Amino acid sequence: MADLSQPRSVPVKCHVDDRGYLYQIFGDYPGILPELKRIYIVGNFKKGTIRGFHKHNQEVKAYFTARGAAKYVVVNPDSTITSYILSTRDPTVLIIPPTYPHGWVSLEDDCLLIGLSNKTLDESLRDDIRIDPFAFGHAVWEVKPR
Repeated sequence: MADLSQPRSVPVKCHVDDRGYLYQIFGDYPGILPELKRIYIVGNFKKGTIRGFHKHNQEVKAYFTARGAAKYVVVNPDSTITSYILSTRDPTVLIIPPTYPHGWVSLEDDCLLIGLSNKTLDESLRDDIRIDPFAFGHAVWEVKPR
């Protein structure tokens, strides 16, 4: 049984040989994700495009950035914000359990995301709760100088 009590990022193995590389984003990680019913692709044309926020009361989501890089923002039950950077340079699957508002912003042009879900599209749409992208402030989407 998958532990879905809080969001978590799971490193993805990259298999490399003289032909190229292969990521297996689902299949090598028993007990991490529930049964999947849907896999989909979302792409953003331009750096800085925001997709979010939304949440689901029943649906578990998992995200993998297949091209480019993106900043994922997750709101915890205590309203603290956690950010995750997913990039092809460090392959990771981010798992979002039900009830966590979340969204993402492209850090590069032509960013491509693969989404995995334990619900069909119809089930997801009935469980979809949209939240203003700036409900938690504008700063959550910014890249912070360091």
